[in-house]
Amino acid sequence: MLFALGRPMAFVGLLVAFLLALILRAYAIRITARSLGLTPRGESISPRLREDVDPFGAVVAAIGGAGWGKTIDVDEVPRLRGRGRAALVFAAGPIVTIVVSQVLLLGFRLTFPESFALRILSPSDVLRGQFDSPYAEQFFLAVAVGLLAFGLLALVPIPPLDGFGLLWSAFTRPGPGLQGYRLWFVEKNLGVVILLACSFFPLGAPLLLIPIDLIGRLFLRIWA
Repeated sequence: MLFALGRPMAFVGLLVAFLLALILRAYAIRITARSLGLTPRGESISPRLREDVDPFGAVVAAIGGAGWGKTIDVDEVPRLRGRGRAALVFAAGPIVTIVVSQVLLLGFRLTFPESFALRILSPSDVLRGQFDSPYAEQFFLAVAVGLLAFGLLALVPIPPLDGFGLLWSAFTRPGPGLQGYRLWFVEKNLGVVILLACSFFPLGAPLLLIPIDLIGRLFLRIWA
């Protein structure tokens, strides 16, 4: 996000995208959990600052362009009613943010039919502000790509990302290997350390953006 400071409207768009992604994720998780009977009906579904914002995720978003929300502990999602339901709770946030990003990309295509941005840019170009477009296009595209990056990153199976919850839910009884993985990457915060390192290095083109580019480029080309 900070790399986009040279494109003011792109920077604002990425900031809006990150905040919007946190809100969408919070609603998606709580609505899904309630609809599947995993949480009490009377529990609020509104976003909560302390429960939905991860400081490290915000730092990575500021540096690398894509961050994450507060970790959902796998022990907090009941598995008694089936692993599939638990998996849906973890998948809800990424799916919703990706779907909304696609709606916005469609809106971008219809609003700016003459723009070549979706044909030539990769997500990392937008996240780093490495593109030159009119202010309205900068903002619109930054919001859409910011949401897409948030959703795609969340699917990576590394704690504290939601993808780890999906991985955990795939096993009826997680074995010693997965338990050890959880110990080091969750309890000892190795996952956060790796993600932080990947968001800083190499400078100007963080490793964190590589998987986002590999998959995200396809989502952009759909609407080119």
